Amino acid sequence: MIDKNKLDELAARLTDAVPDGLKKSGESVKQNFHKILQSGLSKMDLVSREEFDVQAKILARTREKLTALEKTVAELEKTSDS
Repeated sequence: MIDKNKLDELAARLTDAVPDGLKKSGESVKQNFHKILQSGLSKMDLVSREEFDVQAKILARTREKLTALEKTVAELEKTSDS
């Protein structure tokens, strides 16, 4: 999931973008942004960068194996036709 510090930073940046008239509620606006962001992000099917990198490496190895198997099958088909 997203880092809590990054979520806080984003909520603060959104709060800073709010017009001055609405900033009077101050911390409550920031807390509301934080809750909305957290709720919205929790509904998404997100993975960490580390998990993504692991899955990308697994996929690359799987592609290599598939290519090797396709080559082997092609060679076997070639020899069986002879």
